[in-house]
Amino acid sequence: MKQQNYINGKWLTGEGYKRDIINPSTEEILETVYEASSKQVNQAVDAAQAAFDQGIWNSDPLLRAKTLQKIADKLETQSEEFAVIETENTGKPIREARLDIEDTVGCLRYYAQLIEQQKAEEITQWDGSISQVRNVPIGVCALIVPWNFPLLLGMWKIAPALAAGNTIVFKPSEVTPLSMIKMTEIIDESGMPEGVFNLLLGDGKAVGEKLVIHQNVSKISFTGGTETGKAINEQCSRTFKRVSLELGGKSPLLIFDDADLNLAVEWAIFGAFFNQGEVCVASSRILVEEKIYPAFLEKLVKMTKNISLGDPLMDDTEMGPLVSENHLKKVESYIQTGLKEGATLVTGGKRINEKGYYMTPVIFTDVTSEMDIVQEEVFGPFCVIQTFNTEAEAISLANGTIFGLAAGVLSADVVRAERVAARIQAGTIWINSYHTPFVNAPWGGFKQSGLGRELGPQGLASYSEPKHINVTQQVNKLGWYSS
Repeated sequence: MKQQNYINGKWLTGEGYKRDIINPSTEEILETVYEASSKQVNQAVDAAQAAFDQGIWNSDPLLRAKTLQKIADKLETQSEEFAVIETENTGKPIREARLDIEDTVGCLRYYAQLIEQQKAEEITQWDGSISQVRNVPIGVCALIVPWNFPLLLGMWKIAPALAAGNTIVFKPSEVTPLSMIKMTEIIDESGMPEGVFNLLLGDGKAVGEKLVIHQNVSKISFTGGTETGKAINEQCSRTFKRVSLELGGKSPLLIFDDADLNLAVEWAIFGAFFNQGEVCVASSRILVEEKIYPAFLEKLVKMTKNISLGDPLMDDTEMGPLVSENHLKKVESYIQTGLKEGATLVTGGKRINEKGYYMTPVIFTDVTSEMDIVQEEVFGPFCVIQTFNTEAEAISLANGTIFGLAAGVLSADVVRAERVAARIQAGTIWINSYHTPFVNAPWGGFKQSGLGRELGPQGLASYSEPKHINVTQQVNKLGWYSS
């Protein structure tokens, strides 16, 4: 039995469920993991609390900065090994996995440097006292991530949480835990004090829920589905536990008639089908100005049919398999929903290869805003196309869902694009590009796409509490009563 859970600086065999981790490209078993028990959840939280109370980590910003840089250096030297692990576990093309590792290294370095820039603010008050305003760590943070970007999304939480001085219990997706197990080996070798970082394998019910309700967990940071996020938020509200939620999306890409047609098609394909469309910000709603719709659709369908599907370990593969058989069936169910709703399936939706969870990318037209395939997140290689005639109509369609995570605007008129972007309700909006996150800028959503922000200084602030300490140099007589 393998030791794959990491608690208080020690590798332990999970006492919970035994799970086979499947390669979505070959359907072969990559690894068998042993997930944590309820007892081990408590042990991990206790270890994190003890490490926080000890104060070594949270009181020494220089130690934190040096440790994060050391982890980044080690990861960089093993980048190709991590990329292969990520590709085999998720099915994403190797060239995309390599970018994930590069961005993970960048995230670690960014927050290591940001630690060194943090200073307490001092305010001289009217009475001569000095107010010190410091950002202090929250405590034990439980970090829960989905399966689509296991390492990168994990580090979006781990790096700022550690940088702020918190201690961590981390739960990867039960479907894709392998890169984080490997990452924990690097953390184990970094010299980080015992108990600061703890890794628990398991699903939401066996491990995630227990972390959410644990009285010694001071903050939950969750990335995943909106319904699960609502349940977490409700539970945390009962004790005012701090919570950050990065949830679902149904992001629009608005294409105006002055956009370069060929580039617009390329961005539409990249926005909708990057990482098999298994991306929270995927531009799964493409809104096209009516004047260019026929020409755009013709080029889009042609280029989509030419996307290279196949072995994700090959450098020329553009799209790999979906992450699991269950998820493939979910996407297929939305194809049936679209057909029942009266939409037109222009292309895609076919399984390919005898092995692996491969599906040709899906394009639906003749859709209306009330359809489920327009309103609900499919989270696969699946997009719908709507048309508009005016700027106001485009904005109305863009804002016409419960989500507000991201959007894109393609237009040669940047002034117009900025005007439109200002009226779209979304946390990140790209003009004449799509998908790229920037580690020094905030990431998160409006409406039912979540609460709080990751990345940037805002990401660090989300793992801190402002503390005000007012200092008077000597004890003064109050004069409120006669002595």
